[in-house]
Amino acid sequence: MILKNVRIFRENGIFEPGELYTVGMWIANTSRDGQVLDGQGAYAIPGLTDLHFHGCMGYDFCDGTPEAFAAIATYELQNGITQICPATMTLPEETLVSIGRAARSFAAEQKAALANPQSIPVSPVGARLVGIHMEGPFLSMEKKGAQNPLYLREPDLAMFYRLQEAAGGLYRLVSLAPELPGAMEFIHTLKDQVVLSLAHTMADYKTASAALAVGASHATHLFNAMMPFSHRAPGVVGAAFDAPDCQVELICDGVHIAPAMVRATFQMFGDDKVILISDSMMATGLTDGDYTLGGQDVRVTGSLATLADGTIAGSATNLMDCLRHAVKDMGIPLWTAVKCATVNPAKSIGIYGQYGSLDVGKAANIVLLNEHLEITAVLFQGNPVKRQEIMKYRKHT
Repeated sequence: MILKNVRIFRENGIFEPGELYTVGMWIANTSRDGQVLDGQGAYAIPGLTDLHFHGCMGYDFCDGTPEAFAAIATYELQNGITQICPATMTLPEETLVSIGRAARSFAAEQKAALANPQSIPVSPVGARLVGIHMEGPFLSMEKKGAQNPLYLREPDLAMFYRLQEAAGGLYRLVSLAPELPGAMEFIHTLKDQVVLSLAHTMADYKTASAALAVGASHATHLFNAMMPFSHRAPGVVGAAFDAPDCQVELICDGVHIAPAMVRATFQMFGDDKVILISDSMMATGLTDGDYTLGGQDVRVTGSLATLADGTIAGSATNLMDCLRHAVKDMGIPLWTAVKCATVNPAKSIGIYGQYGSLDVGKAANIVLLNEHLEITAVLFQGNPVKRQEIMKYRKHT
């Protein structure tokens, strides 16, 4: 395929006018033949990677069924999110084992479909399942947020290994509270195997800094479910700022963080350390109403999702909409927002060799956005994605 008349996202800080070429599933140097797609001046950006979300279209990743995975992956892909690393919730170990096994099977089906798409009549592809984010159960009771308190526990290496084996190594990121007994050993032991993230925590600056020093390198949904960032007690936010290699997640849905704080965060951390996430739950893509998250009832009104006690319970906004909010409502430059939803998450979970930029040799996962940042086309593995009516994937309850 030849994509002409597009403004190509480049990591040197520009959108370069020109053409993009794909051969098969990959971005190429040139292409003499093939279908021509006139971008009409659209921005050409890499497909987004969401490394922290829970569900959409009435499904939760923790449903642990092929039907749920297919619906989630389809919705995400059609919204320009071509790689997904969904998050589990705080649940019993046997439930997490079941979810991991099901995800492992789904990832294997995706791999087979991409290797030989003609062999599967209905390809279970959708956005590529590139990993799992373990959000819980190693979290603090005081900052549990929407996590189920019945299943919170101290960090447990043996349990992690059991879950990782069941999932076939899909866990790429583990969120935990560093003040819990055993957390420092857990972090030190696993630092070269998965990304360790500070989350749902009462940790002060000293404790958070110690965790980052022994191997943590990430902060989960910064500002949320952690101690406030203040002038005498900087907490996790201050520790993450001082750690040169720590990346921080930011939810730009217009609910979780005020626009002024989003702008301040970019000024503090710079565009190399911020990762845009959605933290979206099953109501995303649907109307207001009653839903669940981690076995707890959630009420959704507009973009606000809350438990019965008013606690914010994830978001009802997908990552592409979060990117738009960041640019149109929060004053973040488009190039910066794109980098933080493509390059940075891909680097964070170790998939940048294949995804996250428009470099030659990488997967041809490309999204075209018009001047209003509306999607005009999505290419996945070099093939145009039909943006059909997706409500048919809505879960019937």
